[in-house]
Amino acid sequence: MEEKKILKREEVPVEYTWNLEDLYKTPADWDKDYEKAGKLAEEIAAFQGHIGESADSLVAWFKKADEAELLLSSIYSYASLAADQDLGNNENQARKGKAVGLLVSIQSASAFGDTEIMDIEDDKLDAFFKENQELEVYRLAIDRIRKKKEHMLSAAEEKLLAATGEMSEGPSNIGSIFRNADLKFPKVKDGKGEEHDLTQGTYISYMESTDREFRKNTFKTFYDTWKSHESLSATILDAHYKQQTFYANARKYENNLEAALDRTEVPVSVYHNLIDTVHKHMGSMYRYMDLRKKLMGVDELHMYDLYNSIVPDAEEKITYEQAKEAVFEAIKPLGEDYAKVVKTAYDNRWIDVYENEGKRSGAYSSGGARPHPYILLNHKDNLNSQFTLIHETGHTMHSYLSMKNQPVVYSDYVIFVAEVASTCNEVLMMKNLLTKTTDKKKRMYLLNYFMEQFRTTLYRQTMFAEFELKLNELVEKGNTLTADTLNKMYYDLNKLYYGENMVVDEEIASEWARIPHFFYNYYVYQYATGFSAAIALATKILKEGESAVKDYLKFLSSGSSTDPISLLKIAGVDMSTPVPIEEALDQFDALISEMEELA
Repeated sequence: MEEKKILKREEVPVEYTWNLEDLYKTPADWDKDYEKAGKLAEEIAAFQGHIGESADSLVAWFKKADEAELLLSSIYSYASLAADQDLGNNENQARKGKAVGLLVSIQSASAFGDTEIMDIEDDKLDAFFKENQELEVYRLAIDRIRKKKEHMLSAAEEKLLAATGEMSEGPSNIGSIFRNADLKFPKVKDGKGEEHDLTQGTYISYMESTDREFRKNTFKTFYDTWKSHESLSATILDAHYKQQTFYANARKYENNLEAALDRTEVPVSVYHNLIDTVHKHMGSMYRYMDLRKKLMGVDELHMYDLYNSIVPDAEEKITYEQAKEAVFEAIKPLGEDYAKVVKTAYDNRWIDVYENEGKRSGAYSSGGARPHPYILLNHKDNLNSQFTLIHETGHTMHSYLSMKNQPVVYSDYVIFVAEVASTCNEVLMMKNLLTKTTDKKKRMYLLNYFMEQFRTTLYRQTMFAEFELKLNELVEKGNTLTADTLNKMYYDLNKLYYGENMVVDEEIASEWARIPHFFYNYYVYQYATGFSAAIALATKILKEGESAVKDYLKFLSSGSSTDPISLLKIAGVDMSTPVPIEEALDQFDALISEMEELA
């Protein structure tokens, strides 16, 4: 596959595209299910006023919810995946819009459900459990609903809030279309004067170049383009955070952070523990930046010097086929059954591999899709893409095992544990590569890559988390997010996280505009906590072997069958304390020391 040429969707070889026929053979089949789902609203409405009448009624309500979940997940997954193949395809975008509208209508129609479940008296509910054994599987789901009674509104108010769902997607959708479809970048010149097409997908690969002039030109062109649209980006972000604040206030939460973490049963202290612990270890980041500056042999270390390897001439071209082989080597400790499912995924087109015109940027695993998840990649032939492949494979296995082993109501998992399986896979791959590597230069290259994972995942994502917290606090106080405010806040945080010996170029102040995760409502911190947990789990798996693997696979198969802190304790990690973060940062220090010795 020629990396420099970005193909049109129809030009991409079919074996490198996902097979959506596993969801629906044809769009016409999707239309049939869409029509079928349209009747769900009436069926759901028939329960109103009757959910708490009897044990049988309560069981029937949850079974109807399971039925709706299975049908809607297929409808939305197909529409969303098809739309992401080419954001410029109006037919697919329209289908996704219909799917979103359907989801909102069903949510609106079922809004009374939680309120009626909360209104059931305790003695009556206890009797229901004795009368109908089928209700037992839903006990945890019922407990979760009833625990949130203080944040629930009347049935009429819940229905009204649910009806705003489609509007609430507005800022996020506008931002996504702007970033991925409408925003265009000028060509950039390398050190030899040759021009290159600059896109969201090519930016990082250009920043990894050994050509410093090329990196500098790419960096300045990229962020100058973002800056020219910063007022629009700030307005979109302001609209998003204002609607988040509206929902938090409507549900009587103290703030957006409490509202977001309550949904995933994570204590607010975990968020603050992360930021506080990383702040205490800023010295390690500064030490790494000093080492990078020294090994690169530059008088000044700039922001455009962060992504290229500090080990010259060690980078190798890694094809997609080679990347797959490396994945199978890395996951051997997880057992044959795990590897067998991964092989099925790779052989049966669960993956959309290469970038094409209009394709959504980045990478993800669509965990909600049935009968299996799908993986979106924008693969380049390098080490980073190899790690992206094993990362998204981890997500997919987590989703697949949870769907296979849990009832529908608990088959998904909350965001807090979402990054653990993916990052654990990455750590297993890195430790496997380091174990097999005796060449000094290659080992230094891998150590540099591993240290970059700490920088970009533990430090950088914590910086994002701190930025997001500050954004919310501003909006909650009645302020408007302007480009000037966002630029200064983001620039100051970069100064804090990278230290005085780093030249924090003024262009980086606009970087916030390109980060889609700021629309995900307190998501990014979980990359950092998940990375810390993954370091602990991978170390445990490699050290203890079969017993640790058994516990880990039990965790992967548990979905949301308990709260996320308890789920991780199953695998042997306690994220209610700063200990896993501290231990991960200690490993970072050890990596820096080894690199210093090798250098």
